[in-house]
Amino acid sequence: MKKIFVLALGLLFSLTNSAFAQKFGYCNSVALLSEIQDVKAADSDLKAFQTQLTKRGQEMAKSLQDKATELKRKQDLGTISPKDFETQSAALEAEQQKIAEYEQEVYKQLSEKREMLYKPILDKVNTAMQDVAKENGFTFVFDASNQILLYADETLDVTPLVKKKLGI
Repeated sequence: MKKIFVLALGLLFSLTNSAFAQKFGYCNSVALLSEIQDVKAADSDLKAFQTQLTKRGQEMAKSLQDKATELKRKQDLGTISPKDFETQSAALEAEQQKIAEYEQEVYKQLSEKREMLYKPILDKVNTAMQDVAKENGFTFVFDASNQILLYADETLDVTPLVKKKLGI
């Protein structure tokens, strides 16, 4: 019985020592990313792409609105037969459906473009973060920008080391 107690005490002691031997650090990813020129270029490219897609959608919506206004005017003046009104109304509804489909396509294209632009940057930052953690013996590195960190000693901030690794 005494051997089991000594063994358990030894195991507890070794687990406690290994827990205290862990090294923790944190990084502010938002601040880090805001300083990377590639991120600024990607932001600009994405905004230009979004503007281009939005402009086309606005033109489609304006065209639909103009057609609907004209159709309503013809109906009010009585210059269109009920059958023609129904036919043209159905065409406008189909056009409205195409605009809704275009809107969904815009979201998809923006998502794909965002992924294409930011993935290489984030991969580079993650690689630098992993390298810094391994080189400096960090067991865990937390992200200070997501408000999960309750307290951190400023000496544990690895952001400057990651910036150095990235050359910024």
